[in-house]
Amino acid sequence: MDNVKTYLIASYEELTSKVTWPTWKELQANAVIVAIASFIIAFIIGLMDMLSNMLFSDIIYKIAG
Repeated sequence: MDNVKTYLIASYEELTSKVTWPTWKELQANAVIVAIASFIIAFIIGLMDMLSNMLFSDIIYKIAG
């Protein structure tokens, strides 16, 4: 149990004194970049899903008759 306490204390000290945290403006800018990238990737995946669904459904309907 003493090892867990030592670990938690060391982790807290590292997070409060050694870690360089971003400023509020940097955090907002990075959040906007992540949001835009997420929307672009979601759009691309949705487009690929729609195209593959149309392609494979046509193939399956032709095979099944």
